[in-house]
Amino acid sequence: MKLLVVGASYRTAPVATLERLAVAPEGLTRTLDRLVAQPYVSEAVLVSTCNRVEVYAAVSGFHGGLGDICAVLAEQAGCQPAALANHLYVHFDSAAVNHVFRVAAGLDSMVIGEAQILGQLRDAYHWASGADTAGRLLHELMQQALRVGKRAHSETGIDRAGQSVVTAALGLAAGHLGDELADRPALIVGAGAMGSLGVATLSRLGAGPLTVTNRSTDRAVRLAESYGAAARPMAELADTLSTVDIVVAATASTEPVLTRAIVADAVVARAPERGPLVLLDLAVPRDVGPGVAELPGVEVIDIDRMATLLADGPAAAEAAAVERIVASEVESFLTWLRGADVAPTVAALRGRADDVVSAELRRLAQRRPDLTDDQRAEVARTVHRVVQRLLHQPTVRVRQLAAEPGGDQYAALLRELFDLEVPQTSPVDTVPDINPTTGGER
Repeated sequence: MKLLVVGASYRTAPVATLERLAVAPEGLTRTLDRLVAQPYVSEAVLVSTCNRVEVYAAVSGFHGGLGDICAVLAEQAGCQPAALANHLYVHFDSAAVNHVFRVAAGLDSMVIGEAQILGQLRDAYHWASGADTAGRLLHELMQQALRVGKRAHSETGIDRAGQSVVTAALGLAAGHLGDELADRPALIVGAGAMGSLGVATLSRLGAGPLTVTNRSTDRAVRLAESYGAAARPMAELADTLSTVDIVVAATASTEPVLTRAIVADAVVARAPERGPLVLLDLAVPRDVGPGVAELPGVEVIDIDRMATLLADGPAAAEAAAVERIVASEVESFLTWLRGADVAPTVAALRGRADDVVSAELRRLAQRRPDLTDDQRAEVARTVHRVVQRLLHQPTVRVRQLAAEPGGDQYAALLRELFDLEVPQTSPVDTVPDINPTTGGER
């Protein structure tokens, strides 16, 4: 079985495409089930954030696996696979491991070094585990990826050089508000993980008073109470907007929450001297509706705009150190993977030897019925000992050789020499040269 990553991110696709690909929590299990129901896909983990939708899969063939995954993604997006082709990136085998580890370390994020992606990967892994779509290969990959991410943050200053997406977005918002957020009234729309981070960050920056609104009023109240903020029902959204300067919108709604009509009413009610109303749209699908950015007195900063404004990050030196960590960890994982691939062949070889010994001992019993039970037992122990000693060095050596690049040829040679029947776990087709683009998170 081989690893395959297929995805789209803010680097390769506009927000409109990511919106169509995004999988809401209530649809995750269904989509995972659809993936592993495909002929070439045996395991799957799905990561869906505000600027990344990726499938990590164990596949029996590259072309078949790629076709299966693209079909499911196209079904999710409501389009033909060809319509997604220009927006998808593909990573196979060692490149797939490298990509997943870079994602976990924050190297592939819009804001280099942000740590949110670790939590998102953990959630995706737990969801796949609960849906029973992560098998031995993806269990190992995800556990190692989470460990690599933690190591990158503990051994380097990547998270100090980087920021969260919310912090970066508020930094951009400050540019429209005289570079000062302290004492600026703010509204957080959404009480999930991103909304919680928004309240915490705004509170730390001295913004206020803070207001939280959410479709579930109870969640809004609990979040607001944690930071001394106020909670207001979603039905009063237009009135609340008219009293604030900054809005952090991060709901899981499938439809825009801040529509043109609602925002327009709020702008009319605001005093002109207060400056622009800055809307930070950190949701996918988008929370800010079409046409809102065209309203006078409104600044909209969404994922597309952030990707442009944050293209040059400050964490280059720390990123280089993390890249070295990732490179060493990738090689370690590939060494384990190559060793795991040869294990069934070694087991088959020892099984064949046991079968031969058992057959010969039965034949001996028929030819020499005069042997006592003790004599037959001694002969059996001696023959087994001889066979085990003969096999010991070759099997140890083949495991060592298999851990090196190109080591799969040694397992293949053993299968050929001893005519071993081993369940095939490698691709059934030829893998083309791939020039994958890199992918990015909420």
